[in-house]
Amino acid sequence: MNQKITRDNIHRHLVEYELAMVGKTMMDTFNDDRWFFNITMTREQHNEFKAYAMKLIRKTFKCNKLKGELRFDAFNQALGLRIKN
Repeated sequence: MNQKITRDNIHRHLVEYELAMVGKTMMDTFNDDRWFFNITMTREQHNEFKAYAMKLIRKTFKCNKLKGELRFDAFNQALGLRIKN
């Protein structure tokens, strides 16, 4: 994504980044009614994604670590992929 990450588009960017980590795209989710159950990531992938997301969230929202964790947890609950080892 070449577009500047802002508060308005950070969620879309994080979803696309997370899907790319597991070799999927947004179109894959549109074409699969059960995408939430079929597309998963490993614990290691999740930890890597969280580290990336936390840096981006803290920079974009200009917040401390605790607020960043809370924002990440809310994002992950709503839009995050399931973890399956």
